[in-house]
Amino acid sequence: MSVELANKIAEIRADFPVLETQVHGKPLIYLDNAASAQKPLQVTERIKQFSTFEYANVHRGLHHLSNVATEAFEEARGRVAGFLNAENDKQIIFTGGATDAINMVAYGFLEPQIEAGDEIILSVMEHHSNIVPWHFMRERHGAVLKWVGVNQLGELDMQAYEAAFSDKTKFVALSQMSNALGTITPAKQLVDIAHAHGVPILLDGCQGAVHLKNDMQALDCDFYVFSGHKVYGPSGIGVLYGKAERLEAMRPWRGGGEMIREVSVDNVTYGEVPHRFEAGTPPIIEAVGLSAALAYMQNIGFDTIQAHEAALAKHAMEAVGAIDRVTIYGTSPSKGAIVSFSVDGIHPHDLAMVMDRSGVAIRAGNHCAQPLMEHFGVAATARASFAIYNTHEEVEALAASLTKAIEFFG
Repeated sequence: MSVELANKIAEIRADFPVLETQVHGKPLIYLDNAASAQKPLQVTERIKQFSTFEYANVHRGLHHLSNVATEAFEEARGRVAGFLNAENDKQIIFTGGATDAINMVAYGFLEPQIEAGDEIILSVMEHHSNIVPWHFMRERHGAVLKWVGVNQLGELDMQAYEAAFSDKTKFVALSQMSNALGTITPAKQLVDIAHAHGVPILLDGCQGAVHLKNDMQALDCDFYVFSGHKVYGPSGIGVLYGKAERLEAMRPWRGGGEMIREVSVDNVTYGEVPHRFEAGTPPIIEAVGLSAALAYMQNIGFDTIQAHEAALAKHAMEAVGAIDRVTIYGTSPSKGAIVSFSVDGIHPHDLAMVMDRSGVAIRAGNHCAQPLMEHFGVAATARASFAIYNTHEEVEALAASLTKAIEFFG
């Protein structure tokens, strides 16, 4: 790593005071970023400033403070649109999270047109949030789920994907980057194939939004979702991007204030996009925090983020892979900074608990990806996932704590 980049990472780490935490008398090494990233001071301070001096309910007020809050809220929408290079702000819907956004598409877009026997294409590497809403379509409307497998490297089987389409295919929902393996899928190719068959496609960008630079106009997907807490922002907020014509075709999912134009005793007229999908008081403070988080990432620059994380991923794969009895899941050359692994004879939960004694925070379990675990014949894995503030010294500490845990269990 260059001296310039090392200095930059040191500056970034100073923005995250939580990294100074001591765990069991050891410095915290936070490697659970795929579950949720930490927030920089720029985000927490913006949230505090807005909450203390600028907060009011948005849109419906005529007083000064409501106008100030509305401006900040809508500026956040614009920030997200710019972050994704959407055509305009109206394509950005604020939701309660990525799970909420996927359910919104399932019920608002797909359910009105789904019929028994219609097919939905998924992959075995999907997060449960991008599986269960489609199971609802199967249970309640007789939809058929078509599953695309992965190879031993953890890469999507593209031949099987193309073969999965039929004249019954109604929808495609796939991950841009696997939370359990780190595999980066060929998103543009997935979109192009779906569109060649006349089928709309949703991409789950929960991991992709924080690790990959995205351009919705170039990617051309119909829907894209991500969550605030994985991009260094607050929890309780997510984003649904949709093509204008897809959003116009969607029915509202939730009813209430803000999403209507007129209400009478025998009729209701819905508002325009995006507000027709944002019933009730929206996540105002969270949107402002998300805006600050995206601004923070844009200030660092995706070239810097991707270069640093790629180096961390390579280092971690080599360091962990060199340890005896370790099996790594997801070894594709096209992967992000996520390393999932198991140790022969030791349950991942036990590994995680012992490694925590060294201050190393990893996640163990099925990572809400049980079909993928079944594919690889395991019940769970341990997962170390990296962010822009992690260092090569922390990679070495990960390997050392893993080695120590293995020795502990014998």
